[in-house]
Amino acid sequence: MRILVTGANGILGKALRERLAGGNTLYLWGRDEADITDEAQVRHAARGLDFDAVIHSAAYTNVDGAESERDLAMAVNRDGTRHVAAIARERGATLVYVSSDYVFDGTKGAPYVEEDPPHALSVYGASKLAGEEAALTSGVPCLVVRTSWLFGSGGKNFVDTIAQKALRGEPLSVVDDQRGSPTYARDLAHGIELLLRRGALGIVHVTNAGETTWYGLAIEIARTLAVPTPISPTTTASFKRPAPRPAYSALSGERYRALAGAPLPPWQDAVHRYLAERSSGSRQGEAA
Repeated sequence: MRILVTGANGILGKALRERLAGGNTLYLWGRDEADITDEAQVRHAARGLDFDAVIHSAAYTNVDGAESERDLAMAVNRDGTRHVAAIARERGATLVYVSSDYVFDGTKGAPYVEEDPPHALSVYGASKLAGEEAALTSGVPCLVVRTSWLFGSGGKNFVDTIAQKALRGEPLSVVDDQRGSPTYARDLAHGIELLLRRGALGIVHVTNAGETTWYGLAIEIARTLAVPTPISPTTTASFKRPAPRPAYSALSGERYRALAGAPLPPWQDAVHRYLAERSSGSRQGEAA
C-alpha cells in the first residue's frame, strides 16, 4: 500500500514507521513537512503524492496545556483533521484518525463501547472529539481508532517518567482513582495496520487488553524493573491538574477482537516488552 503518515516523529508515528516499513510505500509527515493547521501547506506538501490511505496520528496531546490553549488544540485536532481529510478525499484514500479515551466523561463505570455517547470533560477531549466528527463527516472512507494511555519510544510518556524516577529510587505518589487501559505504541500500530488491511470503517477501540489505575501501572513498572522504590497511592483531588480527567476510561476491545480475530496482548505484557526494549536500547547506547 501507499500510505501517508502524519505525526511521523511522535510515539505512534515512530511505531507506525517501523511496522509499515516492509512492503509499503510510506510518505512521512512531521512538523517540518507540513503544518496541518495551514490548509495551503497541507495541499502543497501533498502535491504530487498519490496514496491509498492516510494514518492521521498528528495531534495536540498536551492535556493540561489545552485548557489554556483551546484555539491551538482545536486548530490542530479539529481543523488539521479537516485539512488532511480533504486531501484524502481528493485521492479516494481511506482516512484513519487516531482518537482518545478522553472523549468520554468516565461516569459509566464499565468499559466503553463504540456506541456509547461521548461527553468530554476537558478541552483536549473536546478537541479530539471534534476531530472525530471532522473525519467521520468528511466524505472519505474513514476509520476512527480510539486508544488510551499510550506509551512507547519517541516521546514523553508515563512509563518512561515512572521508570526513570524508580531507577533513581525516588519516592512516588501516584493517582489510584483513575482507571484505563495502558497501550503500547507498537501493539497499536499492529492493530491499525490489521484494521486498515481488512477494510474496517467506523469507530473501533484499540488498546492492550485489561485495565488498571495509574498507581497499578506504576507498581507494575517498578516490579518489572525489580527496584524497591516506595510508591504510595493518592487521589485525583489531592493531585491538582488544570484539566479534569475521566475517573474510568477503559475501552472495550470486543469490536477489535471480532474484526482482528484476537485481542491485543495484556497491558502487563506490553509494559514488560517495552521496558526490555528500553533497557536494551540504553545498553546499546552505552556500548556505542
